[in-house]
Amino acid sequence: MKKTALCLIMVFLVMLMAACGEKTREEAAQDLMDKVEETESYKAKAKMTFNTGETPQEYDVEVWHMKPHYYRVHLKHAEDKQSQMIIRNDEGVFVLTPALNKSFRFQSDWPSNGSQAYLAESLVKDIQEDKEAVFKEQEGQYVFDTKTRYKHQQMFPLQQVTFDKKTLAPTDVKVKDEEGNVKIELSFSEVDYKATFEKSDFNLEKNMMGAQLEMPVSGDGEETEEWAVLYPTAEIEGAALKEEKEVKTDNGSRVILTYEGAKNYTIIQEKLDAAPVMLTTSEAMGEIADLGFAVGSMTENSLEWTFNGVNYMLASNDLTEEEMLEVARSVQGSMIK
Repeated sequence: MKKTALCLIMVFLVMLMAACGEKTREEAAQDLMDKVEETESYKAKAKMTFNTGETPQEYDVEVWHMKPHYYRVHLKHAEDKQSQMIIRNDEGVFVLTPALNKSFRFQSDWPSNGSQAYLAESLVKDIQEDKEAVFKEQEGQYVFDTKTRYKHQQMFPLQQVTFDKKTLAPTDVKVKDEEGNVKIELSFSEVDYKATFEKSDFNLEKNMMGAQLEMPVSGDGEETEEWAVLYPTAEIEGAALKEEKEVKTDNGSRVILTYEGAKNYTIIQEKLDAAPVMLTTSEAMGEIADLGFAVGSMTENSLEWTFNGVNYMLASNDLTEEEMLEVARSVQGSMIK
């Protein structure tokens, strides 16, 4: 009888230990929330891959964050060295383009206005707000399948987020379309929850100068007039390229692509002037539009962004904001102009 009781106690202890080793979804989510709340600042680095065009595009992302509202997100194209930066400080939200020595100020509550796949606290908020999130614990990792909180959620409504169980730092993010196809993927190489910053680290001029020092210098110091005209690969309800027109300007040329069909739209591309000596800041019209490879400005009927020294303006009275984003993200095909 004593042996039987002893065996039952041992079995109970084994079961209790096994149960203690596995977290529930709520417990794991709370662990992550506690980590975010206790962290005063952090630094993260990741490789971001976009599968929204004909070929995957890779970008390096570096994130600095200090509570309560200081952010610095540096996006760099892995091959083209295209660089942009989002900064939030006491003066507001800014998008910097180092190659042009220009910045735009946005009237925005970024980054709290939706999902941001490269921000740890945003990923945790996605998990907290999705009461139907699917959770599993595997190989020392917490894995969550959740809904996203993008403003235009129908484009990328789903994501899988993986955290390291010990450090509670994100390791991988896979943002998916409705069919489950991975459209955006992030792989974190570093998340330092002990990093420290000063307010001056989020200064516009300081960050602009630092980014410009990282830019490659051309061999002969001369600007080339040759540039690539890019074409969207997205198919919007049969809209097809109707006309391509080149207009001569004082600074070179402007190319106008006119698409007609069920929904009409126009894309204007123009090589930008050389960067001014002094940093210039302008008020942006519209909201921040994160295209992945670039950060632009979107209104109800237009979307504007720059890439590799070329300015792009997409205008349409027919396209929805979701369709404008879809077209813009697919502008990758090119012919040398």
